[in-house]
Amino acid sequence: MANWEGVSEFVAVAETQSFTAAAKKLDTSVAQISRRVSTLEERLAVKLFNRTTRKVSLTEAGQIYYQQCKHLVEGLELAELAVTQMQSTPKGLLKITAPVTFGEQNLAPLIHQFLELYPQVSLDLVLSNQKLDLIESGVDVAIRLGRLQDSSFMAKRLSTRQLYVCASPGYLERSGEPHTLSELSNHQCLVGSVDYWRFRDRNGEKSLRVTGRIHCNSGYALLDAAKRGLGLVQLPDHYVQEALDSGELVEVLSEYRDEREGIWALYPQNRNLSPKVRLLIDFLAEKLG
Repeated sequence: MANWEGVSEFVAVAETQSFTAAAKKLDTSVAQISRRVSTLEERLAVKLFNRTTRKVSLTEAGQIYYQQCKHLVEGLELAELAVTQMQSTPKGLLKITAPVTFGEQNLAPLIHQFLELYPQVSLDLVLSNQKLDLIESGVDVAIRLGRLQDSSFMAKRLSTRQLYVCASPGYLERSGEPHTLSELSNHQCLVGSVDYWRFRDRNGEKSLRVTGRIHCNSGYALLDAAKRGLGLVQLPDHYVQEALDSGELVEVLSEYRDEREGIWALYPQNRNLSPKVRLLIDFLAEKLG
């Protein structure tokens, strides 16, 4: 067992590039991580990390050692997971992050249902429009909307959403309905956190820069402005579907509507799915799908 001492800590630091993040990942102290890694370096008589005040990186010897050790740690995690999965009831803390509005309106009620089904599971739900670092923050599952950027994570598509361009009947009566994308330059567009809208025509996907006198990073604020007749808006269905169904808003440019985009559950590639995480992802896929 002496040969194993410090290996898990070493691998955690190598993967997170941080003693602090490694301590969070292994649920221990930074001092313990540092002590175990130092002991390992002394036993091997080799320096495994280059340490500065800002960054931790592997030495050449550390890189070679990591390539061999990571498989050992993964094997140990798989062995422990196999035993854990024998338990029929999931338990423990789930840390989840999601965008604010989607999390409040769509996700939180479903997770609360999940907690009702599994009373031994506890929840840390972080709602933020900033994309948290899953490893650094110790997040089990991140809910992401739209197109994925993170190729280093595993992803499961839970559902899809549709973008609509719409306006109030009053606005269309005053300003006219656009029938081509070029006509958007003659309209007040309610601009969100990005100043372009996405469309699709016979030539494929098209991004079009839009302008208007209202810029806001809140979808519900833009929805309210559209209902009041202040301009055209492009928003996902979970914002506008009710208003479209009631007639408060009317879809325009439907022939240029972009394809549906994904609602995803992301989790770290090197993190085996525990029963509680696997059950949650399957539950959300069923409910959202």
